[in-house]
Amino acid sequence: MRPDVIGVFIPIVVSLGVFLMIWGLRYLENKENMAMIERGMEPKRQRRQANPSQTLKNGLLFIGAGLGLLLAIIITQTFHMEDESATGVFFALIAIFGGLGMLGAYMYERKNPPDQPEQ
Repeated sequence: MRPDVIGVFIPIVVSLGVFLMIWGLRYLENKENMAMIERGMEPKRQRRQANPSQTLKNGLLFIGAGLGLLLAIIITQTFHMEDESATGVFFALIAIFGGLGMLGAYMYERKNPPDQPEQ
């Protein structure tokens, strides 16, 4: 197959795959709820509880990755790096700053532990 034809099919296949995955998950969830109703059980509507700790962790991870990406762009543009070495700089700085963000979230949680629910 020609590369331009493959380039057209990739977005179509990915979109179709995402749609089918979401539809399949909803179908299975509905099937499970119907089976619970047939047995006289109450299907529970599971609402995700807000987890501020996870939100903080994700936020600091993305901030760190963004700062790493920004610094990598600045370094590669300033030093006029070739593509091969620039790729390594991008991956390294994104991983380093993302890891620093996760480390910051860990240290914050250690100093300020979340409230434990009473049982």
